[in-house]
Amino acid sequence: MNNFVKGGFAPSTGTSHRAAVLAIIVVSYLMIVIDISIVITGLPKIQAGLGFSPAGLSWVQNAYTLAFGGLLMLGARAGDILGRRRMFIAGLALFTLSSFAIGIAQSPAWLLAARAVQGVGAAVLAPSTLALLSTHFPEGPERTRALAYYAAAAGVGASVGLVLGGLVADLVSWRMGFFINLPIGLALMLGARRYLAETPQRPGRFDVAGAVSSTLGMTALVYGIVRAAEVGWGDPFTLTILGSGVLLLALFVVNEARARQPILPLRLFASRERSGAYAARLLFLGGMVGFWFFTTQYLQGVLGYRPLEAGLAFLPTTLPNFLAAMAVPRLTRRWGNARLLAFGLLLGVVGMAWLGQVDAHTAYLTGVALPMILIGIGQGGVLGPLTVSAVAGVAGEDAGAASGLVNVAHQLGGSLGLGILVVVFAAASVAPMEGPELLSLRIAHTFMASTVMLALALAIVVAFIVRPGAQPRTVG
Repeated sequence: MNNFVKGGFAPSTGTSHRAAVLAIIVVSYLMIVIDISIVITGLPKIQAGLGFSPAGLSWVQNAYTLAFGGLLMLGARAGDILGRRRMFIAGLALFTLSSFAIGIAQSPAWLLAARAVQGVGAAVLAPSTLALLSTHFPEGPERTRALAYYAAAAGVGASVGLVLGGLVADLVSWRMGFFINLPIGLALMLGARRYLAETPQRPGRFDVAGAVSSTLGMTALVYGIVRAAEVGWGDPFTLTILGSGVLLLALFVVNEARARQPILPLRLFASRERSGAYAARLLFLGGMVGFWFFTTQYLQGVLGYRPLEAGLAFLPTTLPNFLAAMAVPRLTRRWGNARLLAFGLLLGVVGMAWLGQVDAHTAYLTGVALPMILIGIGQGGVLGPLTVSAVAGVAGEDAGAASGLVNVAHQLGGSLGLGILVVVFAAASVAPMEGPELLSLRIAHTFMASTVMLALALAIVVAFIVRPGAQPRTVG
């Protein structure tokens, strides 16, 4: 028998059933995270094999994240209207099929198109994972523990994806990293049909105008920024694209204010805590994407590591990330959500600034591995508390939209941040530097730009979430 609880619809299930539900949701999210990280250690191989330019290579990530982030709110709305389990399975199917298409890609255009379709699948799948978690686990310690496992999947996925991506790129091909999604996706679809309870369908409309304007607006903005890295900021077409992006995003906000059933209810921003969490997540992911994207190029292009070695070299980040994420419920009981969040961001700022001192002769242990530990602990301690703050106090009818907005900030923050960092990378040049020396200089500049983004995220958390003199929020 099914029942309703605060925050949404939750089935009455036993412990074993809840464990199966949590496993299906976490593994599906894990597959998304692994897919993102498995590309990272394979980027040099993909660039060499398909002939990507340095700036064009960023679109291997951006084609995915822009489609993912731009359509997330529509995917979340579809779950609310059509049923979250139904959309969960549909998203898995599209994600799995497009993974196969990426694995057989023969040109940059083919790969980018398939990555965009994969992003659409993720946009349908991701909000359903978080919304199903929220509706199957009531608010309080039980949901907090489930969210901790959900956040920890990012650490596990990053570790597995980076090492697996390096392993298959070294021994087989980067393509194999996408083929492994086929059996996993099929198994998850079967498990979802058996264990996940369908949520009630609700009458409603799809805000297509909002989805189109937000997706095209962000795509134009990121494309304009990346194009500026290649042709300069004075190029008329670049300025036109940037202006169009800003205009489309402004139209999106106007549409959401007037739409009868918007994909992004503006009332979600009425909470000071939630607004701060969305903005901080945007900046945090904007800074962190540079760490993953450019560190693999530093390890392989400057230090001369093979893909597998580069994947293993990320373990000082990914393992502390996982351990910190698992400790979040206990730490929040002691410190409160806001203080833990601020401390995790502070560690990230220090670690990223330290990493920004790298050059062509930096020793891995002292110049890369040690700051990686701080970055890993910081990320593990930040994502869970950010998610808790982003969905705090959300009404049941807005659970899907709030979950979608968390992932929108996550993905679009990464796209926008990577676009900005590509510009920083291209602009950093000192004659007569070339080869590994020039590459290390450019990467060091991107790390310092990432440090600025993380510092801004910390400032927002302090101003909007950490309230001096207030009783700490206990979430575990």
